[in-house]
Amino acid sequence: MKSGVSILGIFVADTAYLAPRMPAVGETITGSGFAVGPGGKGSNQAVAAARAGAQVSFISKIGRDTFGDLALKTYEEAGVTAKLTVMDDQPTGAAFIYVNDSTGDNAIIVYAGAAGTIGVGDVEAARDTIAQSNVFVTQLEQPVEAARHALEIARNASVTTIFNPAPAEAFPEDVYRLCDFIIPNETEAAALVGFPIDTLDDAKRAGEIFLSRGVGAAIITLGARGVLFHAPGQSVHVPAVSCGPAIDTTGAGDAFVGGFAASLSRGAEPLWAVRLGCATAGIAVTRRGTAPAMPMLAEIEAVMAR
Repeated sequence: MKSGVSILGIFVADTAYLAPRMPAVGETITGSGFAVGPGGKGSNQAVAAARAGAQVSFISKIGRDTFGDLALKTYEEAGVTAKLTVMDDQPTGAAFIYVNDSTGDNAIIVYAGAAGTIGVGDVEAARDTIAQSNVFVTQLEQPVEAARHALEIARNASVTTIFNPAPAEAFPEDVYRLCDFIIPNETEAAALVGFPIDTLDDAKRAGEIFLSRGVGAAIITLGARGVLFHAPGQSVHVPAVSCGPAIDTTGAGDAFVGGFAASLSRGAEPLWAVRLGCATAGIAVTRRGTAPAMPMLAEIEAVMAR
C-alpha cells in the first residue's frame, strides 16, 4: 500500500551571513550575524513535509564529513527516513546565503558536492522507495537526468508527482508531461515562459503555457502576493498568510512545497493543500534559517484555524 512522501534532492550545509547589503566585487563589508545549519531544497522540503505530518523518505548523496554528520542528525531529529549514499571521495554540499538584515531578502550560491553526482543508477536503486509513496517531489539542484528518471518512475507507478523547477535551469520538454504539479516561483516561471510575472494576469498566462506543455496543474508562488493555483477550468489566487514580520525568506518556497506535499499525501484536495502550504511558509519566514524554521503540524493547523 502506498504511503507518505518521497523526495529526491540535495543536502547542503547552509552558511548564512546577515548584512545590510551585498558587497561589491573586491569590497569587504561588516556583517551583523552568521549561522551554519542544514539546507538544500530537497532536504528542506523533506524536513518541512515531515514536520507537517507526513512520513517522508529523502533520497540523496552526502560526503563522509562534518556536514554529512549534520545531515544525518537533521533527519533523525525531523523523523525523515534517510535513503543516503555516503561518499568517501566527494564532500557534502554547501551554500553561501546572504540575508539582508532589514528585509529578510536573500541571495544564494549552492555547491552540490556529493549530491551533484546523483545519476540514473542512484535513482534506480531508490525505485521501490519512489514507487511505494503517495507523493514524489524533486527539483533541479541535482542533475536533471536523475530528476527526470525519478519523475518517470513515479508517473509509471501512479504516484502523484511534484516538480519544483529550481534553480531555473534548462530541462527536457518531456519533463512537463511527467508532472501532476509544477511549482515554480515567479522568477523561475518567468525564466521558463520567457516573460516577467509582474501581475496575476501574467501568472495566469504562464499557467496556461505550463498546461499546454502537459502539466496537470501549475502552482506559481508569488512571495508576499501569495500563490496562483492554475488548473484546467480553474484559476485561484490564494493570498499569502501573515504570521508576523518576515525576517528570513530563504526557505519560504521549500516550506510551501513541503507543506503542500504533506497535505496531498494525506488525501487533501489540491486547493486545500495550497492553503496549508501558504500557512507553512507564512510561519517559516518569521524564523531564521531554512530547515530549522519549518513549523510543526500543530502550529500550521492553528494558523489554518484562524
